[in-house]
Amino acid sequence: MSGGSGPAVVLVHGWPFTWVEWRAVMPLLAERGYTVIAPDLRGSGDSSVPAGRWTKRDEAEDLHQLLGHLGHERAFVAGTDVGTMTVHAWAQAHPDDISRLVLSEAFLPGYGLEDHMNPAAGGSWHFGFHAQSELAALLTEGKEEQYLSGFWSMMTKGGITESDRAELLRAYTRPHAMRGGFEHYATLVDDGRTARAGGVLEMPVLVLNGEHGLPQHVLLEGARQAAREVSADIILGAAHTFAADNPHATAERLARFFTTNPGI
Repeated sequence: MSGGSGPAVVLVHGWPFTWVEWRAVMPLLAERGYTVIAPDLRGSGDSSVPAGRWTKRDEAEDLHQLLGHLGHERAFVAGTDVGTMTVHAWAQAHPDDISRLVLSEAFLPGYGLEDHMNPAAGGSWHFGFHAQSELAALLTEGKEEQYLSGFWSMMTKGGITESDRAELLRAYTRPHAMRGGFEHYATLVDDGRTARAGGVLEMPVLVLNGEHGLPQHVLLEGARQAAREVSADIILGAAHTFAADNPHATAERLARFFTTNPGI
């Protein structure tokens, strides 16, 4: 989905969402003079679900090609959740594409994620389950709403509406769509190795979290290893889906980062 005119802003969703996660903030950024582009990642939403595995670098290549196809040489880029992992890979692979980068509501592969993938050490169970993408898809087939609704309820402070949920459910009940979503998790260990071998980011980076979202310190510590110039902020009154929960504050903070010194 895209709209507006002016410098390009690319907004990349997380799981279990689609571009709809950014729906409320898109017109607010367009009003501020940006062309706003919110794609569905490979395997998600209305994008195709290829056979086999794909890495964050593969997803990054998709976004690189999309940016050029839409006629833009550079963009301001924001990712959230698994979208954060993808845009970090994009920034490493094609740094000239990205003027400024926002990382939000995630842990970075290679820079802290691995410590949170082990349930025995207090990490989250879902990383390992989702990484078995075909098995996870088989076990959730016909139970998509029951499985996903728990995540949607936990991740939002009301910004994801009933109509949003209906659209998300439509997207995730397409053929192979659950596997397509789970594939974002299937290569995380390899993604981490690739990220560690990649370069340190030179563009300004903003780490952004919802007030009631993931603990920011893990992403912030990882970002400070992965990039040279890093600042951070919090979207008040918002959870994991901060752009939907508080779109006005999100649009204001993004626009300020895109146009001023990121430390201000």
